[in-house]
Amino acid sequence: MKKIGFIGLGTMGAPMASNLLKKGYEVTVYNRTPSKCEPLVAEGAAAAATPREAAAGRDVVITMVSNDDSIREVFYGEDGILRSLEAGVTVIDSSTISPGLVKEIAASVGELGAYFLDAPVTGSKPAAIDGTLVFMVGGEASVLQNVTDVLDTLGKKIIHMGPNGSGSVAKLAHNTMVGINNLALAEGFAIAAKSGIPADSFLELVQLGSAGSKAADLKGRKIIEADFSNQFSLALMLKDLKLASSLTDVSGIPAPMLNMAKSLFQAGATQGYGDEDLSAVVKCYEAWIGQTIGGKPLD
Repeated sequence: MKKIGFIGLGTMGAPMASNLLKKGYEVTVYNRTPSKCEPLVAEGAAAAATPREAAAGRDVVITMVSNDDSIREVFYGEDGILRSLEAGVTVIDSSTISPGLVKEIAASVGELGAYFLDAPVTGSKPAAIDGTLVFMVGGEASVLQNVTDVLDTLGKKIIHMGPNGSGSVAKLAHNTMVGINNLALAEGFAIAAKSGIPADSFLELVQLGSAGSKAADLKGRKIIEADFSNQFSLALMLKDLKLASSLTDVSGIPAPMLNMAKSLFQAGATQGYGDEDLSAVVKCYEAWIGQTIGGKPLD
């Protein structure tokens, strides 16, 4: 089986690495906070001190980190992946980063005779745990074919989007819709709650009616129960919306709903909800109507 280096053990990365171990892959892990490696070492992983070490001697290197600055350091830093990357290795970046940086890294990897796929995911923490992520992949189809066994361990579906950068663009377009849909859910809840309609009844209507969405299915109960435990953070959603906004600025695509969503998630982050689940954006609406969605007055 392929030897895998896995870099980035956050909300998504840790369960992904765990699933590879359960499948029998030899996995070397790295995280900036070394303590996050410990549970995976207990499952059989080896721990690396640097990204360079995690990538050395591997067949596949997977990165899952939070933003452009972090991924740039992981690849180009003094102890970065590119310092040890060997010809023939396939690098799979499942982070959500800017398409321009994706193309830059792909070119740098290619200069070393290695291969690069941008393969961000959708599905959030529960899908990472269950191994049911959906991958949207940019890169050469032949390269993707050679690592489908690895991605099949982590997800239920692999969609090839086109050349390098296409996976990143698809993810930003997708998460634009995720952000907008979650705001639509929060706004609908607020309208109903302010008029005294029970939240449970309203959610049932939404899920049965034309307003039904993944947002309602995944976040409706969390909002009603004020359970904002993190599956995909508000801060990360804001980061993705900012990247999407930059992309539309360059491409000249009018994106009024994207920009409104970005503003409202920014408001949530400013009010201190960044580390909570993205559904915590509903707290902005609760402040405006003076009560929780469940009907309790705010203090």
